[in-house]
Amino acid sequence: MSAISEELIRATSEIGDRLITALPGSRKVYVQGSRPDVRVPMREITLADTPAQFGAEKNPPVTVYDTSGPYTDPAAAIDLTQGLVPIRERWIEERND
Repeated sequence: MSAISEELIRATSEIGDRLITALPGSRKVYVQGSRPDVRVPMREITLADTPAQFGAEKNPPVTVYDTSGPYTDPAAAIDLTQGLVPIRERWIEERND
């Protein structure tokens, strides 16, 4: 392997390590899909309390669909040289299409 290839692999690995970034004021959660091995990514966004001048109250978090992929999941292992994990592979194979 050439020095350029080794340097590129090292740099790519370092970028992958920095990709997983939490979004402030929220956390990534998953909802089970139509089958146990399909998880739908959601983002639970923390809301500030309503100020007292408007009737002080705690506001529950809002959950929205999360399109950020694995890059905002602190449990994800990102390796740019390997690509994304084929999480729907079994489901697609079972459909025979």
